[in-house]
Amino acid sequence: MKILSAFTCAIATLCSLQAQEPHTIQPATDSKTATSPRPADIYKSVVRIEASTQVPDYKTPWNAGRFSGGTGTGFLIGENKFLTNAHVVSNARRLLITLHGSSRKHQARVVHIAHDCDLALLEVEDFTPFKDFAHLKIGNIPELESQVRVIGYPVGGERISVTRGVVSRIDFNAYSHSRADSHLVVQIDAAINPGNSGGPVLQEGKVVGVAFQGLTKADNTGFMIPTPVINRFLTDIKDGSYDKYVDLGIYHFSLFNPAMRKMNNLQPDDPGVLISHVIEGSSSGEILQEGDILTAIDNHPVDSSGSVSIAGERVDMTEIVERKFAGDTVKVDIIRDGQKMSKEIELKTFPPAQKFSVQYEKKPRYTIQGGLVFQPLDLNLYSAFKLKSPKVRSLYNDYLTEGIYKTRQDILILTRVLDDPINSAISGYEGSAVKSINGVEISDLEQAHKLLNPDTAPEFFVIMLDGLDRPLIIPSKELAEANQRISQNYGVHQSSCLSK
Repeated sequence: MKILSAFTCAIATLCSLQAQEPHTIQPATDSKTATSPRPADIYKSVVRIEASTQVPDYKTPWNAGRFSGGTGTGFLIGENKFLTNAHVVSNARRLLITLHGSSRKHQARVVHIAHDCDLALLEVEDFTPFKDFAHLKIGNIPELESQVRVIGYPVGGERISVTRGVVSRIDFNAYSHSRADSHLVVQIDAAINPGNSGGPVLQEGKVVGVAFQGLTKADNTGFMIPTPVINRFLTDIKDGSYDKYVDLGIYHFSLFNPAMRKMNNLQPDDPGVLISHVIEGSSSGEILQEGDILTAIDNHPVDSSGSVSIAGERVDMTEIVERKFAGDTVKVDIIRDGQKMSKEIELKTFPPAQKFSVQYEKKPRYTIQGGLVFQPLDLNLYSAFKLKSPKVRSLYNDYLTEGIYKTRQDILILTRVLDDPINSAISGYEGSAVKSINGVEISDLEQAHKLLNPDTAPEFFVIMLDGLDRPLIIPSKELAEANQRISQNYGVHQSSCLSK
């Protein structure tokens, strides 16, 4: 079933994952929430968010992009602190907040945004109208079969909406906003109304989750971001910046097969999964090895499927690491060559993995020379052009596992050829990855831009592409005149954008 998220997706969701917060994460507290607020007070603290957005156009990266908009929900958790979903406010150019029962719109801005866990914190320019409102308190994770209520502003009306549901599942699943990250989620059975995204999911007057996504092929099913993820986000931003999630940097394989277990000297009830690959440069890069059997993380036994038990719930072992931060350590128990041993791993982020996440609040990077449009490969570009080259797919899929990121920070793609006499009779090159320019292997966009715009131009620019034996050749003598023509014909007001 397809997972859907966006602000017109609102998704009633609800349920929060049972407590057991990591020692570094403490639930948010506030003197205003010593007692549970009344329903009327809660409604005042839940706001409607209107976002005017500008989405970049990767097919014509020199253009401003498409303007759009939508609505979502947010709620007050502290002094001028409104929590909502990242997808409600992503790529926003203007944000307006409306109070329950009021038509006045208040200018707001994003203070912190976490695309990897779909959360954002907003503030308004003038907090005076909100100063006496209750700050909703973050609670614990509700139990299975317990009831929760979702509050928000679904599309189709201006007034607040309340729906109820039952916690039906606690799982580790994909977050559709980034398309690359998976975290703890709580599923509820409830009537789902588009527009609830970012709204609070409540139990006994406390927030146990944030509504954020649902299934397009399932009725009365929604998901919420549970409190461990919320509290981690709020803890991360305490130093004034969001540092993203950390990761072990390993691939593992379940050990269900009896022959594999026997080969690794594991009894039927022994814990452990097989480490099938360790990414160089990641947290585990210098510590774990391919072929190790991972049996425990921070003294939590890892079963044959890669799950651990936390607060009585079976969750993916990654959840142990999910609750930690850059610089924290994690203890792993392994079996290597038949010997049991323990290792300590210092956790860190791994920037090359961002290639597989949707990028927001960023302009497309590119450079154009002689009508040839070059752009670095990421998920946004892949989705926009639906690249079909087997070589490009291989470079993208193997970017981490084969260590391609060590020599090619950017995989540069020739995405378009803007027709002009200087590039006539050039075909079959679009959608291919650039291997070299005038004999120099390409490592990133900035390097390629310099090679295409040298102080002293060579007679020809000779460009080799991965998987193609024939070079692409552009004469430099006619480039200045051709670039001017192309700029006028295609409205290219800026020939490059290199900043990340």
